[in-house]
Amino acid sequence: MSERPRSGIRGARLLRHRGAAAGLAVVSAVLLLALFAPWIAPYDPGTQALDSGLSPPSVSHWLGQDKLGRDIFSRLAFGSRVSLAVGLGTVSISLLLGLLAGSLAGFFGGRTDRLLMRLADMLLAFPGILLAIGITAVLGPSLRNVLIALSVLGWVGYARLVRAQVLQVRELEFVQAAQAVGSPPARLLLRHILPNALSPILVEATFGIARAIVAEAGLSFLGLGVQPPTPSWGAMISEGRHFLFVAPHLTLAPGIAIMLTVMAFNFIGDGLRDALDVREEIR
Repeated sequence: MSERPRSGIRGARLLRHRGAAAGLAVVSAVLLLALFAPWIAPYDPGTQALDSGLSPPSVSHWLGQDKLGRDIFSRLAFGSRVSLAVGLGTVSISLLLGLLAGSLAGFFGGRTDRLLMRLADMLLAFPGILLAIGITAVLGPSLRNVLIALSVLGWVGYARLVRAQVLQVRELEFVQAAQAVGSPPARLLLRHILPNALSPILVEATFGIARAIVAEAGLSFLGLGVQPPTPSWGAMISEGRHFLFVAPHLTLAPGIAIMLTVMAFNFIGDGLRDALDVREEIR
């Protein structure tokens, strides 16, 4: 079977997965909200109206106003940019480093494998969120430093997964045949091994985006993420926690946004796992 029909079958299987279809719809909506926030948001996210602070949802302010009278929906729209930037940025950096380290460790083995995997083991000895807190506390709170903090440990899981996949695929007959006819190591790795090892890595990357969004929200909640006046979902929850019983909409709106976005990426990951499962193609 050619690659194009197989890709079409997998794409159709992904769309038939109800959870994945719902997740794609939610993620698409969040992406559109982030891309077109300046045109979708009815107000500037930094505009204050102190005389109407803590106002509940209304016709003019769909999700209400915070303690400074800023429109929550507008801040939610601009905050989606931070969450998606951290989620996609962290996974991109971690995946690139993990692919490089895991491929070298799995393909060459020996000292290269031992060195890279011992480094991974050392990093895994640190609790992830505590290491991220420590790094952002030292470097200072900013979007760039959040990406660095989450990527320092994020690549380890991808490296171990890539290594396992490379070790498995390199023993297959078509790889052995390519090696026997004299294919150079770079061609073996890039042309024959990695393309056949990417399925579980893509699934893990989808789950990784969800984890990064939660981690960024946690760091921003602690004041170690993106700093004001830039809106962030985690910072919005932190600001609203003091008024939880007086104005619960301050924390409900960003909390529900985080929950829906994270669930959407997890559902997409579940759908990808089923769609890329070769055992389903045999049935």
